[in-house]
Amino acid sequence: MGDTFIRHIALLGFEKRFVPSQHYVYMFLVKWQDLSEKVVYRKFTEIYEFHKMLKEMFPIEAGEIHTENRVIPHLPAPRWFDGQRAAESRQGTLTEYFNGLMGLPVKISRCPHLLDFFKVRPDDLKLPTDSQVKKPETYLMAKDGKSNVADITGPIILQTYRAIADYEKSSRTEMTVVTGDVVDVVEKSESGWWFCQMKTKRGWVPASYLEPLDSPDEAEDPDPNYEGEPYVSIKAYAAVEEDEVSLSEGETIDVIHKLLDGWWVVRKGDITGYFPSMYLQKAGEEISQAQRQIRSRGAPPRRSTIRNAQSIHQRSRKRLSQDTYRRNSVRFLQQRRRPARPGPQTAVGAKDNPSTQSAKPQPAVPPRPSSDLILHRCTESTKRKLASAV
Repeated sequence: MGDTFIRHIALLGFEKRFVPSQHYVYMFLVKWQDLSEKVVYRKFTEIYEFHKMLKEMFPIEAGEIHTENRVIPHLPAPRWFDGQRAAESRQGTLTEYFNGLMGLPVKISRCPHLLDFFKVRPDDLKLPTDSQVKKPETYLMAKDGKSNVADITGPIILQTYRAIADYEKSSRTEMTVVTGDVVDVVEKSESGWWFCQMKTKRGWVPASYLEPLDSPDEAEDPDPNYEGEPYVSIKAYAAVEEDEVSLSEGETIDVIHKLLDGWWVVRKGDITGYFPSMYLQKAGEEISQAQRQIRSRGAPPRRSTIRNAQSIHQRSRKRLSQDTYRRNSVRFLQQRRRPARPGPQTAVGAKDNPSTQSAKPQPAVPPRPSSDLILHRCTESTKRKLASAV
């Protein structure tokens, strides 16, 4: 069997999704060398980071040394989600970009970075369900590659947040903010890193440094699920704060509360505590993508570790204590382990024949007299006793 490579990449269109926040994902049909065809979904922020890493891997072909040697296509950083025409033109830009990549020498067009980016992920197979509050909206490109503007959704209204403290970026993909900066959140990642834009700047910012303008943000977090979801730690972490949990690599735990700042509450036996979601992966899923994310960006800081945080809300942010998590978790586990109470005894064979049960006549239950009727009867009886005594 020959080496694995991609024969063709075709952009099918895009979807507008609403969970965990409003965003776009682009649909690609990837044709592999074994004649298999896979549909994958990628966010524009992922594509843009893929492009940046590709330029770092091939600086000569990216024109970083001499601009005349540049062969890697240019991928502009457009003004994300600013209207219908921008959404339409971005499809054409992505089509030209990947067509250009596939025409480059084998060392680029078949490099592991490109192959890994388009491998099928679990999220590509688990499409949004109908049970969500609002179903995703799908828009397919026309066969001639020209989409009708009328078929594209209207401009997205992004959520606006405010920085509660100064944050200095530590990598090229992050964004520096100062206290009071107002940013638009393009994407909320479960890792606790949110992709934001502010005027001409854009990049990843820790969610713990941001708060909504209208109200405290604890209301945005989902409710705890004390049944728990099984996850495996893909990187060891030693607890720093008292309410955190230490885990070694490869340990299996239950996630009982997925908080938006990327610090989830996990359960290990009867112990609960915070743990960075970036270091967790569902059992059985491919971990290469998650490990790449860990290498490029560590766990975000927690809100409790931020110094000089300045909120504009009078009501302070409130969260459940670990004592509450433990108490509710233990109560749930005890209820689940408690054996069910046996039902009433039935005649042999009766439970196996429901028609026999329904055919058996049931004794009539006399109606209970009302309180007014009881009082009336007591009054008449008292009158008769008084008359006889006289």
